[in-house]
Amino acid sequence: MIHVLFVCLGNICRSPAAEVVFRDMAGQAGLDVEADSAGTAGWHVGKPPYEPMIRAAAARGYDLRPLRARRFVAEDFSRFDLLLAMDGDNLRDMEILRPPGNDTPAELFLSCMSNAPFSDVPDPYYTRDFEQTLDLIEQASRDLIERFR
Repeated sequence: MIHVLFVCLGNICRSPAAEVVFRDMAGQAGLDVEADSAGTAGWHVGKPPYEPMIRAAAARGYDLRPLRARRFVAEDFSRFDLLLAMDGDNLRDMEILRPPGNDTPAELFLSCMSNAPFSDVPDPYYTRDFEQTLDLIEQASRDLIERFR
């Protein structure tokens, strides 16, 4: 089983969408995965994903409603095989918590894409472009699944 954690700032838009999209696609591809998500900030801990993201994901067949935000913690480095940050700031904040001697791979999620147009997944909480975010998450998830085959 492959354990993957997706990380963004508040864990209410990008990372919960990536968790569900990747889990659904990996399951359809026959991969045995555990996907989870977290945020580097604790503002939304215990809250559901952002309603506009829930609606945009639902329009594509993804159900984000059962998820609740949690904060990224140092123990995540030992619980997961791969940590994927939605942007460079998140990656830097994650690395601050890396335990000494831990070598769990942590990288930008879009580094999984063969032809990523950006290095960071734009935050739709600010851009309001939920469709672009989901497009990027779907493509990066497909490419990540190919990496695990």
